[in-house]
Amino acid sequence: MVTKMIKKIEIKNLTVNYGTKDVISNLNLDIYQNEILAVIGPANSGKSSLLKCLNRMQDFNPSARISGDILMDGESIFKDEDSTFLRRRIGMVSPLPVGLPMSIKENVTYAPRMAGCKDAQELDFIVEDCLKKAALWDEVKDRLDSLATKLSGGQQQRLTIARALSHHPEVLCLDEFSIAIDPVTTMKIESVLSELKKSITIVMVTNVINQAKRLGDRTAMMLNGKILDIDRNENLFHGQVNDLRTKQYIEGFFG
Repeated sequence: MVTKMIKKIEIKNLTVNYGTKDVISNLNLDIYQNEILAVIGPANSGKSSLLKCLNRMQDFNPSARISGDILMDGESIFKDEDSTFLRRRIGMVSPLPVGLPMSIKENVTYAPRMAGCKDAQELDFIVEDCLKKAALWDEVKDRLDSLATKLSGGQQQRLTIARALSHHPEVLCLDEFSIAIDPVTTMKIESVLSELKKSITIVMVTNVINQAKRLGDRTAMMLNGKILDIDRNENLFHGQVNDLRTKQYIEGFFG
């Protein structure tokens, strides 16, 4: 539950286009501190593009054009040309993530080492802390030097969460994190996220309606680059919607 409505991120009049195609159109959205915001909607609604804007991954797409603004703690994320520091503050877990072709330990310490951390004890602490937060420590603590790509799909998924947590992000973005893992592992990760929101803000794109319903404090419905509805879950999933298409999507009439 969101106890204090403190704005962590403010999205103002955001428009994103690739060439001549608008994928997000004049979008306004507030994301609150220590909430899980679930974002639902059919394919090509602009959900993943929204996440990419939050930590400026769109910088790597030469065809992307962005207007509007995104504020984090009241400051524009576009104020600095270098977005490296921003990506430490806003972590990203992409669909179908895999471990980097190095050891489990090296996967988790990669970002801290690139940021200049060389202290072995500190790196060991980061590995244990992040793997515990990702509910993976007990499964891999005796084989940290093993190749990460040998882990199961669900373990690699949790490893990517641990890797994202290694630079202590304030916001964690997840794009279809349960797309190719088994239900038991999905529930483990959902438990991890419920615990993590005590200290960070989570924005989660999912096509699994029940997952949004279980995990989200609020849920936003996107269609054609716009937000049709956004409300607390106890309202949105009980018929209190502004747009009939939201109700139809939740009930499976289209998707």
